[in-house]
Amino acid sequence: MHNKNIKRIVQKELKKNYPNWNRLNRKIKKEISRKVLAQVVGEYDFKQEISASPDELLGVEQQVPKKGIISLDQMADIVNESKNNSIIRLCGESRFAKYIKDKELLFIDQLLDNEIINRLLAYDGYRPAMRDFFPHNLFRAELLKTIKYPEISYRKFCDEEYFGLDRKQNRAFIALSLREKTMIDHTQLSKFRNSLAFVQQFNITVYILHHFLQSGILGDHILHGVDSSELANECKIPLASLNVNGQNIRIYNDLDSDCGKRRNKRDKSIYVIGYRLHTLTAIDAKTGHSFPIISLLAPANHHDSHFLSLLVEVAQAMGVKIKLITADTAYHDNDGSLYDKTGVYVTTPPCSTVSTPNNVDTVKGMVFCHDECSVPMEYAGIEEDNHEYKCIANTGECLLKGSCPQHRCIPLDRGFFQRIPYHVEQIREAHDIRKNSERPFNLLKHQTGLETVRVRSQSAIAVRCTFSSISLLLIKMAGTRKKEPAKKSPQLPLFKMAA
Repeated sequence: MHNKNIKRIVQKELKKNYPNWNRLNRKIKKEISRKVLAQVVGEYDFKQEISASPDELLGVEQQVPKKGIISLDQMADIVNESKNNSIIRLCGESRFAKYIKDKELLFIDQLLDNEIINRLLAYDGYRPAMRDFFPHNLFRAELLKTIKYPEISYRKFCDEEYFGLDRKQNRAFIALSLREKTMIDHTQLSKFRNSLAFVQQFNITVYILHHFLQSGILGDHILHGVDSSELANECKIPLASLNVNGQNIRIYNDLDSDCGKRRNKRDKSIYVIGYRLHTLTAIDAKTGHSFPIISLLAPANHHDSHFLSLLVEVAQAMGVKIKLITADTAYHDNDGSLYDKTGVYVTTPPCSTVSTPNNVDTVKGMVFCHDECSVPMEYAGIEEDNHEYKCIANTGECLLKGSCPQHRCIPLDRGFFQRIPYHVEQIREAHDIRKNSERPFNLLKHQTGLETVRVRSQSAIAVRCTFSSISLLLIKMAGTRKKEPAKKSPQLPLFKMAA
């Protein structure tokens, strides 16, 4: 923890004293980083209590706002109010729809309400006369690039080839004048991304989620998954590095990034420099299709387990109803605090290091009272963090019934006996469907261009991730791209598992 706190202090010092950090050359950055790191370590008191919050130590304090998030129910009221207001409805209709020939762009154009977008993305004190472009113009430009031109740079995107007067479809989608040579510069898009607070990013996501849930694509049988993926940047060699208590503290050109272990991949190093994107997905248990709901972006050196509760809290603040989360062992609810705080069940594959209690058949899911017992017990429920089992032997079926306690308690653990025991049939099915939560990462990286990250700051990458998730949902709603054959997956009666 002290190493994380030292890294946090160094980052704050560099950001505070060198606001033009990105304009400095690498040689100067190295000298400054080494000096500040050595000074902070030299003056640091390792006996002190760490006053920084867990969110600060994880580098996500700005991504977990405590207030200001609009819930799905509130968003429904906003959308209905806009539809019922004839003046707003007329202003929100696209005047250039006839110039949009692409069915996907036309669907998105008709779905989005510019007035609502302006309301969600405008900063405090914003007035239309204060700038040349409305927030909805810049937001639509980001969507256009993410959906149709994910492989090109922002600088190339903002030129005549894509925004010239002859590119009427692109200009019409963004709502630019078709007669005047109005252009959006890449620096304006950069400032727009940097100006978006995380509350605004969550709220625009809620707006798209409202339409997505209304579309009926997700279905009625929903469970949720949590997983993560690496987003590497170009900062491969640290500016400064110092070994403290057996661990290296590294400062990179991108101050917020760090070095972490990558999941085993045959063609890549086991280490990654950059970030990890932790995403909560909604999985249709009937079709196996999964969709990104909300994401948090953190430095790559932090363990996945720290982000489960943060994702759930933000999602619940957005009004997303969560009953069961299926994830890998890294996201286990170790102490049951997530369930106690949110009421959400988490199921992960049994941890291989947890010993199975005696007289338990994990293959067939049977629990016996003792060594001489031959009749499997019946599950009775949870009582004070213990699974209770009772004897169901009929008269004459068990010769030891008179001397047997006929009752057994097994403590909750990270193995076979999690809060929902692994012998429950639906839980095994939930684990089988868990891999589907990895699918959105492939789409985010390859379909919306998130694989190649050209921006070098945590806040800018986080905004890109938000736009990518939104674009993916819009693409699914439009339904104009080649559909994948539906995988046959068991339907999970989640209400039974959460009962």
